[in-house]
Amino acid sequence: MVQNKTTKDAVLLTSIALVLWPIAILYNFHENLDAFMDANESLQLDELFTALCIVGLLSLVFAARRIRELQSEIRLRNVAEQNMDWLAHHDPLTGLPNRRALAERQADADPFREGRWVIYSIDLDGFKKVNDLVGHQGGDLLLKDVAHRLRNALPGAEVYRMGGDEFLLVSPRSEHMDYAHAGQHIARLLCNPYDVGGMTSEIGASVGFALFPEDGSDFKDATHCADVAMYVAKKAGHNSVYGFDRIMEDRALRRAETEMALKSAIRDNQIVPYYQPLIDLKTGELRGFEALARWKTGPGQYILPSDFIELAEKAGLIVELSDSLLRQACRDALQWPPTVRLAFNISPTQFVDRQLSLRIIAILMETGLPPSQLEIEITETALVQDIEQASQILADLRKSGIRIALDDFGTGYSNLSQLSKFTFDKIKIDRSFVMAYDTDKKQEDIVRAILGLGQGLGIATTAEGIEDESQLAFLKSIGCDFGQGFLFSKALPAQEALSLIAGRGERDALAS
Repeated sequence: MVQNKTTKDAVLLTSIALVLWPIAILYNFHENLDAFMDANESLQLDELFTALCIVGLLSLVFAARRIRELQSEIRLRNVAEQNMDWLAHHDPLTGLPNRRALAERQADADPFREGRWVIYSIDLDGFKKVNDLVGHQGGDLLLKDVAHRLRNALPGAEVYRMGGDEFLLVSPRSEHMDYAHAGQHIARLLCNPYDVGGMTSEIGASVGFALFPEDGSDFKDATHCADVAMYVAKKAGHNSVYGFDRIMEDRALRRAETEMALKSAIRDNQIVPYYQPLIDLKTGELRGFEALARWKTGPGQYILPSDFIELAEKAGLIVELSDSLLRQACRDALQWPPTVRLAFNISPTQFVDRQLSLRIIAILMETGLPPSQLEIEITETALVQDIEQASQILADLRKSGIRIALDDFGTGYSNLSQLSKFTFDKIKIDRSFVMAYDTDKKQEDIVRAILGLGQGLGIATTAEGIEDESQLAFLKSIGCDFGQGFLFSKALPAQEALSLIAGRGERDALAS
């Protein structure tokens, strides 16, 4: 625009000069001007005219330089605008087109409508663990390598980075193309080891694919179908490849309906804590209760936590659910004797929240339950996600007086190095070891080793899943401190837990 205006001004000035030139010739302008200045020499008009001519020439030089500068600025601005447009439509890390580029291409008279396409939705498995291990710079190098491999995965294919570790590959379909085999080729390609700054790293890939136009009324709908297939593949396990089927969409719809029902249940306090007793194996005394979630759907009808806790984690509802359950459990525990502790599980996914310890302490202050009466149970998975942050959260909780138990010990990433980095008040032996100790000598050795480790470190031990007298006798004989399981009691609603406390109190009074 500026360049056009400058050109117009130059043309106008040239035209004026061409018009004035014959007029000046006609009237002998220069000769008359010389005669006038000679007649008025005392006014020094010739010197003034010379000065004006010099200023005019300098102005022309200045104008020429300014035009050149403006042209340079215009070129730089055009380059900047092109760069901004590129950044708006590309991922700066991998150089791949992004979600916006795909959306705009679809909107541009739907260029994908011509021809037949197969759409691969790809999600990397295990990338976060690698990213935590090698750092963000290493993770960036890995993503660049992923993008390079995808560019060369299928001839003529377009690759988009949809965000995070999600990618989309759009390939024209050949007549005899095996879509599932091509998807497996993509998965294998991404599973090959990566050299990340001298370290060898491995990830997996979940791949879902859909066909256009068969699976969608438009390309956007077909892309959604590929995403649905990818989520099914991800749930099936690492490196799975699934093609879209309409039944998948039905399942996704049911899942969405279940999420809505879960939100409503949390809001209406339909998910309540039940309490399983924790028994001192040496004295037989009741020492506490572990709070277990139950979703009440009707009179005497409940959904077990295994059926909805994972859904709450994936749907981003776990924080709201956990806070609601802890608040209810703390209010129930206020009616217990101070010697009876409340054990409460925290989901590993909650440890990404730096405010976790503050929220727990705030709930204790709100309900009035003493911190010394609360025992937080965490799994080993929660520790390895972000060791530094987990260490800070646990330190804050212990500083406030809350006890910490390491749950499901031996089933995840346990090692002596972790035990030395964190301070625990209790180790819980997973039920899988307890239930198989008498049929598998290795399981018995593991139970003995865990108990020996706890005793050596001065940490109390709790065995889960005690269901018969032989298990109880074995655990008592090797020095296990506490136990829980159906042998003592199933999980009880709040009122029955109170009745159990009262009943044990009466028996203890009679015995004394």
